[in-house]
Amino acid sequence: MNLLAIFKPEHRQTLHYQVVLLGGVALLTSAVMGIADRLTRTDIANRQLEDLQATLQQVVPTGSYDNDLVRDTVTIQDGERRVLVYRARKAGQVQAVSYQVNAPGYGNTAMVVIIGVDRNGTLLGTRVISHNETPGLGDKIELSKSDWILGFTGRSLTNPPPEKWGVKKDGGVFDQFTGATITPRAVVKAVKGGLEFFTAHRAALLDEAGTVAGAKE
Repeated sequence: MNLLAIFKPEHRQTLHYQVVLLGGVALLTSAVMGIADRLTRTDIANRQLEDLQATLQQVVPTGSYDNDLVRDTVTIQDGERRVLVYRARKAGQVQAVSYQVNAPGYGNTAMVVIIGVDRNGTLLGTRVISHNETPGLGDKIELSKSDWILGFTGRSLTNPPPEKWGVKKDGGVFDQFTGATITPRAVVKAVKGGLEFFTAHRAALLDEAGTVAGAKE
């Protein structure tokens, strides 16, 4: 059947007409979506970059570096996981690093925490950037709900000593929340693990050992 003939009124109820019409709609939709994706891809990437920069600035003070923190990265192989690390430099020397650590929250749902650590292993800042904790209880880990998360600033593996890295209910120094101990306990454990990661890979993180096994620019 001639393709143009399909579009004559007498053929509109035929199977050929329905197939061609459906195919045409699908092609048109695909083309529109493709164009929209191309037009918005750059804007989305720029917004994601801005969000990342804003997050990093919360855990690494802006005056402590003069490089492009977002683009100065190193990937560290830590056991079975790979950790992307952002490095803050001043006059070429790494002054601080920032990276994510994960914590199992209430109901074993994942929490994502980002920390900033200076070259001496001291926490510059800590923020929970993703979680599914119970509103009104576990969500006190958010800075907008409580200043609890600020209690990590200035801490290190020697302040407090390792055995005191826990909530007070477990003999540690960090406060727990009324009715919600699991959440702060998990965050404390994750942050401590982040400091232990720094200690284990300090030379690679600070770019002090040239080419280091486990590190990839």
